[in-house]
Formats: sequence, C-alpha cells, structure tokens
Amino acid sequence: MNSETRGILLMMLSAVSFGTLGVLGKYASAADLSISTVLTYRFLGGTLFIWALVAYSGKLKLLHGQSLGVAVLLGSGFYATQSGLYFLGLEYMTAGLVSLVVYTYPVLVVVLSYIFLNERISRHIVVGLALTLSGIAVISGVDPVGADPRGVAIVLGAALVYAGYYVTSHVAVDNIDPQTLTAYVLPSAGASFVVFGVATNSLSIPTTGNEVAILAAVALVGTGIPIGAFFAGLAEVGASRASIISSLEPATAVVLGIILLDDPLAGATVVGGLLILIGVLVIQRG
Repeated sequence: MNSETRGILLMMLSAVSFGTLGVLGKYASAADLSISTVLTYRFLGGTLFIWALVAYSGKLKLLHGQSLGVAVLLGSGFYATQSGLYFLGLEYMTAGLVSLVVYTYPVLVVVLSYIFLNERISRHIVVGLALTLSGIAVISGVDPVGADPRGVAIVLGAALVYAGYYVTSHVAVDNIDPQTLTAYVLPSAGASFVVFGVATNSLSIPTTGNEVAILAAVALVGTGIPIGAFFAGLAEVGASRASIISSLEPATAVVLGIILLDDPLAGATVVGGLLILIGVLVIQRG
C-alpha cells in the first residue's frame, strides 16, 4: 500500500469515526449519562490515547509560558464549550442533523477571518456561503422533521465556537505542532468538565457494563481514533483532499442515525445536507 492510499484510508477512518459521535451521544442520553459525565470521560480517555500516540511518534513536547496558557484556554474555553453545545444540541435534533449543522464551521471560519484578520472574500467563498446558508434554511424551515429551531440555534453556536477555536489556534499558536497542541487541549477540556460536573453535582461514575461501553466508545471511537487517524492521514494526502474526505463525517452521522436510531430521513434533510456539503467544499476549494 502506497502512502497516498494509506493517507486516504486514514482520513476516511477519521471521518467515519467522528461521524459516530452523535449516535454515541444519543446512546449516552438514553442511559441517563449527563453531558458533563460523557465529556469528562471523552476528553480524559481521549487524552490517554493521544498522549500515548504522540509520545510513540516522538513529537510530544512540553509547553510552557504563553503557549501553555493559550492551549489551556483553547481546551477549557473554546473546545469545551463547543462540545457542550454539540451534546446539548443532540437533545433537540437528530444525530445526523446535528453533524450537518456543525459541519458549517468552515464557513464561519471564513467569516471570522474576514472580520478579525482582514482576509479576502473571493467569489468561491460568496457562492459557498450562499449554498451553506440555504442548506441550513432548508433543514430548519421547509420540512423541519427532527430539526427543532432551538437545536439549530444551539448547534450553530457550537459551530461558531469551533470556528473561533480554529482561528485562534492558527493565529496564537501557529508555531506549535497540531498534535502537540491537541495533546494539551483535550485534558484542559476534560478538566473543565470535571470542575463543572462537581460544581453542579452532575458528574457520575459508570456502574453498569452498558455505561462503561458507551463512555469507552465515546473516548476511543469518537475521539482518540479519529484524531489520531486525522493527523496521520493529513501528512499523506494534504489539507485539500483531507477536507473533501472529511465530508464523510456528517454523511456517516445521517446514515448511522437512520440505521441505529430510526431517525427520519426527510427530503429537506437530503437537500439541505447536500447544499451544506457542496457549499463547504466550494469554500475550501476556493
């Protein structure tokens, strides 16, 4: 197997694994696991996996000073908030729709970069933005099966926060290896949910095999494996093709939701989802 094929397969593994997160979140909710519990185990379990992977690759570096402070802020602030809103959105929308709406974050990255970094807006970006916004309008307005307007607002908030994370990380810590940055972001996010869970008395320890299995799957399948596969695949295929392959993530979430959760597949979901995916790809190609 050549490096290009290996890279494509790794990116596909990453996208499909990330696509399981919404379904796993629904399982966690059905098991009465609180959001703070799920995300505590997600991030701390994912941390163990990523730290082992990065240490094995020899890329693990100790951060200090401003770099460490920014990494902690990105994790405990941006990434923790984004994840909390994502899982909150699952209480109002289907797993597939949550993944589709969150996938609008590249569009918001462009908008934030234009506002705060004075980056240019090309015709590709304008077209992509129009397509993506049309997709959201179709999903939430024309045939809102499984698309509670409150959920759309919450998940758009998650996408906006993640876009802020993306822009901030590229501006403030562009000299840090992304794998190393992630190794510090994950435990920072996990620690914030430990504090939140203890303060709100919503943090619990799994007591059944089902709860352990769900939390382990969230940490490993929905976090550790896709992050590790993403970085490994990105080195082989480059950012452009990686962004195209990543569109498998929301598609996986939609399909898994239909198969495993009996989620409805409305015509608006198909049309709106395609508009969002095409819009994001147009922007990334432009």
